[in-house]
Amino acid sequence: MKYVIVIPDGCADEPLEALGGKTPLEAAELPAMDQLASIGRLGLANNTPGHLPAGSEVANLCLLGYDPDLFFTGRAPLEAAAQGIHLGPNDWAVRCNLVTIENQVMKDFTADHISTEEAEALLKSAQEELIGDEQLGGELEFITGVSYRNLLVYRGDPASAPLFSRDTRTSAPHDLTDLSVSDDFPRGPGSDLLVRLMSESAELFAQHPVNQARVAKGQGAATNLWLWGIGGAPNLPSFEERHGVKGVMITAVDLLRGIAALVDWPRIEVDGATGYLDTDYAAKGKAAVAALADYDVVCVHIEAPDEASHEGRHDAKIEALQQIDREIVAPLTDALVGYGDHRILITPDHPTPCSTKKHSHGMVPLVIAGTGVEMDSQTSYSEVSAAASGARFDRGWDLMDEFIKGE
Repeated sequence: MKYVIVIPDGCADEPLEALGGKTPLEAAELPAMDQLASIGRLGLANNTPGHLPAGSEVANLCLLGYDPDLFFTGRAPLEAAAQGIHLGPNDWAVRCNLVTIENQVMKDFTADHISTEEAEALLKSAQEELIGDEQLGGELEFITGVSYRNLLVYRGDPASAPLFSRDTRTSAPHDLTDLSVSDDFPRGPGSDLLVRLMSESAELFAQHPVNQARVAKGQGAATNLWLWGIGGAPNLPSFEERHGVKGVMITAVDLLRGIAALVDWPRIEVDGATGYLDTDYAAKGKAAVAALADYDVVCVHIEAPDEASHEGRHDAKIEALQQIDREIVAPLTDALVGYGDHRILITPDHPTPCSTKKHSHGMVPLVIAGTGVEMDSQTSYSEVSAAASGARFDRGWDLMDEFIKGE
C-alpha cells in the first residue's frame, strides 16, 4: 500500500463577502481534489484542542497521529530538531522572530521577509550586546534559522534552579498582525529575561546597519526580537513504530522538518521551495511523485495558503490552492494508480481565516480516497461538503489510524 498526505497549511477558512459568501476552498477551481471527493469520502477533524495553541505545532502533531497532551512540549523544540539541535533534560528552546513593531502594533511578523544573512547579522549583535557573558544558571545562544524564523536556546545547568517552566507563557506574533502587542509579552517563570531581551532589542536594532540599509532600499526594518513558542525537550515515538509504515516529509518550513526528524522521517529538500507564495509547486509535486518509489508514506506540506491568510489576501489563497491542486494533487493522484493499492489524504492542519489573519481553533475539512475507502455522497472538497458528510474526528490524532489501517 502506498500512502500520500497533502497538507495545504491553513487552507480552512470562513465564508467571505468578497467571494459571494463562499470560502476560498469553495471559490477555487480544484478539479483534482473534487475528483477525490467524488470517489472517496469527506469528514471533519479537530487538530487544535481548545486548551492548546491553535497553531501548526499542535495541529500537525495531531494530524500525524500524536496526542498533543502526551507529546507536545512547545513549538521551538520542534524547530530546534529541524536544525539537528539536541535538547537535554535541562534545556529549553525559544522561537525568535525578527518583527516590525510600530507604536506597539505588530505591523509585520516577518520583518518584511528579511533575508537569512541580515537575520544572522542582527542576531550576532544581539548575542554580543544583549547577552554577552551573562550566565543566568545556564548558557543562552541565538541560533540563526531561515529569514525571520530563528531560535534562542538555553542550556540549563543541572546544579541551578530551572529558569523556565511549563507555566511560562508566550504569544505567537503571527496572531497579532495589526494588533497591539502591549498585553502579549511573555509571562511566568523566566519571562523577565525574555521581556528584557525583546525590549532592549528595539534600541539595539534602531540604528543597526542592517536596518539602515533596508530602509534606504524601501524595505521594512526589523525593529524587535519577538520571543515565543518556548518548550523543553520532546520525546516522540517513531511514526513507523506507531503505524508500521515508513514515511518521508517534503516541506520548506522548519516546524515540519523538526516534526519529521522527531518521528524518524527523512526530509526531501526541493529547490525552489520557499515556504511562501512564490514556492515552486511543480517542483514539490515532482519530488513527491519520485519519492513514491522509495517510501510507504509521502507527506507534502505547503505553507502558501497559510501565508496568504496571514496577509488577508483571499485572491492569493485561491491561487495557491489551485496551484496545489494542479501541480501536486493531480500528478500524485495519477502516479498512485501505477502502484496498485493506495490511499491519499488531503487536509489542512488548522483554519486560518483571511478575515482575522491568524490561526484559529476549529474543525478542518479532509478527504480520503483510494483502496478500501467507502464512497459517500459528496462530490466536491470544501468546508461545507465535509460538514455535510457527517464524519467527524473530534480527536484529530485518531485520523491517522483510520487513514493507514482503516480503523
